[in-house]
Amino acid sequence: MPDVRSDEDCRRLIAALEKPIYRGCFTLIYGYGLRIAESVMLPVSAVDSRQMVLRVLGKGNKERILPLTESILQMLREVWKTHRSPQWLFPSQRLVTHLSVGTARVAFVQARNACGFNSDFRPHSLRHSFASHLLERGVDIRIIQMLLGHSSLRSTEIYTHLTEPLRDQLRKLLCQTTDGLFEGRRPSHG
Repeated sequence: MPDVRSDEDCRRLIAALEKPIYRGCFTLIYGYGLRIAESVMLPVSAVDSRQMVLRVLGKGNKERILPLTESILQMLREVWKTHRSPQWLFPSQRLVTHLSVGTARVAFVQARNACGFNSDFRPHSLRHSFASHLLERGVDIRIIQMLLGHSSLRSTEIYTHLTEPLRDQLRKLLCQTTDGLFEGRRPSHG
């Protein structure tokens, strides 16, 4: 089962990241369901502010084009102003290479510990949470598949587990469906 966290927990962890580069990196992971490697390796050229899209290179060098929101664009611009790397959105300290996955993980663990979350909360939990929250809001699983960059719908189906909000929705639906089903009928004891 994927580790899914509440929106509040995801936002709290991201807010606990000290450096803007780390906050920006993990904001994209949670806000777009990116893998950690996809986020740290984003070049500046991935941001197309004219078309308002973010171009992400995923597994197998498959590109996916994601809609860029004004708030994410502004956040990325603010992060870029802190380092002004001509090549990377999230550069290493030397600016000539991108932030390493290991360095990003260390920052994540420090923020997680500062928030008091358990070790099950990993960077990939943000991706799981993104997908699960979209499902809870009724977004079609095929759209989630495209956003996550899964070539197979089977990969996306792991997010269809019954989270608490989905269980509540199902319970309400079943109550609506079955409430009148047995009215006026007596159970048979045969």
